[in-house]
Amino acid sequence: MAQSAIKTRDFHQLSKPWNMVFNLIAGVFSLMCVFPFLFVVIISFTDEGVLARDGYRLWPAKWSFEAYKYVFQTGDTLLRSYGVTIFVTVVGTMISLLFIAFYAYAISRKSFRYRNFFSFFAFFTMLFNGGLVPTYIVTTQLLGLKDTIWALILPLAMNAFYIMILRTFYSTSVPDAILESGKIDGAGEFRIFLKLVLPLSLPGLATIGLFSTLGYWNDWFNALLYIDNPKLVPLQSMLMRIETSMQFIMQNSQNSSLSLEALRSMPQDTSRMAMVVLATGPIIFAYPFFQRYFIQGLTIGAVKE
Repeated sequence: MAQSAIKTRDFHQLSKPWNMVFNLIAGVFSLMCVFPFLFVVIISFTDEGVLARDGYRLWPAKWSFEAYKYVFQTGDTLLRSYGVTIFVTVVGTMISLLFIAFYAYAISRKSFRYRNFFSFFAFFTMLFNGGLVPTYIVTTQLLGLKDTIWALILPLAMNAFYIMILRTFYSTSVPDAILESGKIDGAGEFRIFLKLVLPLSLPGLATIGLFSTLGYWNDWFNALLYIDNPKLVPLQSMLMRIETSMQFIMQNSQNSSLSLEALRSMPQDTSRMAMVVLATGPIIFAYPFFQRYFIQGLTIGAVKE
C-alpha cells in the first residue's frame, strides 16, 4: 500500500534533470520577453552619431544622454503631462472598475428581471457604434466635456467587452451558496456584493483593472480630439507632439535657422527610444500591484458544497 502511494506521488513529480530543463526553458522565455525593452533602453542611451555609424549594438561605443535632454527640454510641460496622465489613469481606473463591476454583477444574477435586455444592450455596442462625428458632438456639445479632464476619463469608463468578461467570471466563480447565505443572514444586495462577492472577485477585478489602467495610460486619441488646453495634455499626446515637431524640423531643414551640424546631431532615433522608455517605464510598476491581488484573490473564500 505504501509502495503504491510512493509510485503515485513519484508519477506526478518531475525528476531533477527534467526540472532543470523546464526551468531553463522558462528562463530563456522570460529573457526573450524582457530583452526587447532592455534593448530599447540601451539604444536610448546611445550617441546618435554612433548609432548612425555602427547601427544597433548591445554595448555601444559611446553613451549619451542627449536623447533625454532633448525630450526634457520642454521643462515643466513634460512633468505636467505626467501628472495629468497619472491622475487620469488612477481616477479613470477606479471609476471604470466601479461601473463595470456593478453592471456585470447585475446582469450575472438570474433573479434580475431585465438581465437579458441589459446584456444585449452592452453586447450591441460591441458590434455597432454611432461613429466618430456623433461621439464628438455628444461629448463636446451635449455633455460639455471639451477642454476638461473628464474628456479623458468618461469616454473610456465603460467597455462592453470587459463587462462580458466580468459577468462570466461572476457566473462561474461566485457560488450561489454564498449569495443564498447572505440572504439568509438578512443582507441586502449591496451588502452581499460588497462583503461576499467582491472578496471572491479579486482576480477578475484585477484583470479588468489592469486592462483599464493600460487603456488610460496609453490613450492619446481623446486628447487629440477634445483637449486644446496645454495644461491638460497627457503624456502620450505630449510625446507625440515632440516627435511630430522633430520630424517637421528635419523635413524642412533647408528653411530652418539651425545649422547643418545641429540638425545632424539632433537625436532622432534615440529620442524615439527615450520616449518609449518614458512612456512605458512607470506603467511597469503597475504589474506587481495587480499580481498581488491575483494571488490574494485565488486564496480567499473557498467554498465546500
